Amino acid sequence: MPWQTLHLTHQSHVATVTLNRPEVRNAFNADSIAELRQVFTLLGQDEAVRAIVLAANGKAFCAGADLQWMQQMAQFSAEENHADAVRLATMLQTIYLCPKPVVAKVQGDCVGGGVGLIAACDIVLAADTAHFCLAEVKLGLIPATIAPYVIRAMGQQAARRYFLTAERFSAQEAYRIGLLHEVVAAQSLAASVDGVVQALAANGPQALRQAKALVREMAGRAITDEVMADTAKQIAQIRASDEGREGVNAFLEKRKPAWVI
Repeated sequence: MPWQTLHLTHQSHVATVTLNRPEVRNAFNADSIAELRQVFTLLGQDEAVRAIVLAANGKAFCAGADLQWMQQMAQFSAEENHADAVRLATMLQTIYLCPKPVVAKVQGDCVGGGVGLIAACDIVLAADTAHFCLAEVKLGLIPATIAPYVIRAMGQQAARRYFLTAERFSAQEAYRIGLLHEVVAAQSLAASVDGVVQALAANGPQALRQAKALVREMAGRAITDEVMADTAKQIAQIRASDEGREGVNAFLEKRKPAWVI
């Protein structure tokens, strides 16, 4: 289908979603929010897709909200603003809950909602030249919609600082506080992302889906009898599944499992 604010490409079992509004530093507006939600919904349902890369064209990865769009929203009613915020929150949740692993390829600066966008992804790699900023308080706003994802990624203590100061910080600092998984030289970013994606594509598709959900479900939970019973049930079920049996047999027989191309 024709996309207005992004590009979608497929190579083997990997889909790449590329933000494509470089003239406004890939800032969000109503159209890009709607298209991101739609494309991640479709890719999450596509059995041929095993991993998704979220990338961007231009110098910036994402500058947050489009200023012209924000100016328009300032003229809207409280009810209209709420409905618009719900659409943004739903888009972020769609990425966060996507059953396929999502790898962010951050080639340039991330501001505001752009930080929320990468925080909703599973794995984040960035060029060492990228910078980050949660700038909302400079505009008299707060990063409310992105907060659940950003605080999970960078932790409460880092969020206390960067939510309140709106300081610009480096890729190295973003890595130190946990927002990024890896920082690489700009010229090595594509190869590093390809390496991660190849590792993902070599793994059992159903195991990937369930492992992603497992992290989300278990994070922060106490190790109770209920949790122990739940995890025992999950491993028993996947051991008995076709994919689980194929993976174990392939290992014992020293061959590649059927899902590896």
